[in-house]
Amino acid sequence: MSMKKIRNPLAAIGLALLALAAHALDVVDERGVSVSLPQPPQRIVTLLPSLTESVCALGACDRLVGVDRYSNSPEQVKALPQLGGGIDPNVEAIVALKPDAVLLAKSSRVTQRLEALGMKVLVLEPKSHADVRRVLDKLDQVLGTHEAPKVWRVIDASVSAAAQSVPASAKGMRVYFEVNSAPYAAGESSFIGETLSRLGMKNIVPASLGPFPKLNPEYVVRANPDLIMVSVRSAQGLEQRPGWAGIRAVREGRICRFSAEQSDVLVRPGPRMDEAARLMAQCIAEKGGKR
Repeated sequence: MSMKKIRNPLAAIGLALLALAAHALDVVDERGVSVSLPQPPQRIVTLLPSLTESVCALGACDRLVGVDRYSNSPEQVKALPQLGGGIDPNVEAIVALKPDAVLLAKSSRVTQRLEALGMKVLVLEPKSHADVRRVLDKLDQVLGTHEAPKVWRVIDASVSAAAQSVPASAKGMRVYFEVNSAPYAAGESSFIGETLSRLGMKNIVPASLGPFPKLNPEYVVRANPDLIMVSVRSAQGLEQRPGWAGIRAVREGRICRFSAEQSDVLVRPGPRMDEAARLMAQCIAEKGGKR
């Protein structure tokens, strides 16, 4: 029945409210907080690169109105307003954009302040492969895009294909993946560690130490990895660290130094994990032949 045929104004209002209710949704974020949205958000701020990339992978890049300073993929997000760091962004700039929803990490310090200013805030922070799939599903629900299953299938299949490309002779290599020069490492339980496991590698940092532990550099010396993966951002002087010249990977030149752009791909738990797996597999294939 068309609205023109409804002569009772109360009935018309009732139908309008029903239409709105049909699009309304309640989403439980990673704090366990239920966030009510009247409809799928059309103006979105993301304050974590992996969330920016996930929104775009689901086909909703055009809904982004602002991002954190580290979000740089896909190319079109570089033209958006940058709102500072994800942990402590510019709240005034966020509010000025009048977003329908703000997506950020648990570590952000502005969640409560944004909520006090009337913002709809969703805390989503993937740290494992299962988390990435779950966050994609959650964003799919929020955005109403129905793309998450397909996006995840591509990621999963591509990681499997990367694993098949690793030479049998390289399987079982003991790997140290350095996230930064503190040094913080990617442990067995991190999403990076999970990818390495799927590629047939053994991580020198066990799950018991946590996903991204800060290590005593002597730990790496004692562990004596066969292969080191590190960003050029933190690789400078690596061979000169006390005792590191004797590490098998250093002594035999089995170090993969990833560019800044490649490192961005590797350390973000999101839709580019398939590309990250290919980068790691290429490193393993190249350096594994030196065993």
